[in-house]
Amino acid sequence: LIQASDVAHTMQHWHIYRKWNERLFREMYVAYELGRAEKNPADFWYEGELGFLDFYIIPLAKKLKDCGVFGVSSDEYLNYAVKNRSEWETRGRDIVVEMITAFRKKDEKHKS
Repeated sequence: LIQASDVAHTMQHWHIYRKWNERLFREMYVAYELGRAEKNPADFWYEGELGFLDFYIIPLAKKLKDCGVFGVSSDEYLNYAVKNRSEWETRGRDIVVEMITAFRKKDEKHKS
């Protein structure tokens, strides 16, 4: 249950997933820009999310469904995880570009 609570956003509606995904990306991107992280998250974010969903989130959602800990909601969590994975595969690359562009514009405004 603790594992599920930490990553619950990945098993919810797309807009919830996107909101928290963007916040984490922003946190890591700012750390990179400030020299506190060695790697630019933009270089691995798209592929990393696919791997995270494939090898951690979807298997976790299946386990939650199998043990029935959330009752009928378990099906919903698994379905959202699978749908989010599919949506990310389709739109994720463009979303990463959009996030970087938005962060840079915001930074330029603050520097002006």
